[in-house]
Amino acid sequence: MNTMQLQEGIREMNLTYLMLAQQMIKEDKPSAIFRLGLSQDMVDVIASLTPAQVIKMAASNMLLCRFRFDENLLLNMVTGFSKDRMMSQAHAAILMSAQPVEELA
Repeated sequence: MNTMQLQEGIREMNLTYLMLAQQMIKEDKPSAIFRLGLSQDMVDVIASLTPAQVIKMAASNMLLCRFRFDENLLLNMVTGFSKDRMMSQAHAAILMSAQPVEELA
């Protein structure tokens, strides 16, 4: 994969993420805050972005979303295929809800 393809992939990912985030916020704000791992202030900013602002932000060459599984335990709970998969996913959601949300700097 060359640099141009990588940058195009990042732009597409950013656009998809921002559009999905706005849709989630529009449909169920409290759930979006939890699922996106963002603060109320950050969610409000994303919700208020115009289409032109979304496109401009998406054009960045840096990913706007963050991988949230910082702990091996959480990653194993979500990816593990055990008899108690539903219980593992519920436990992972509980652990993730205790993680701090991203704040505006």
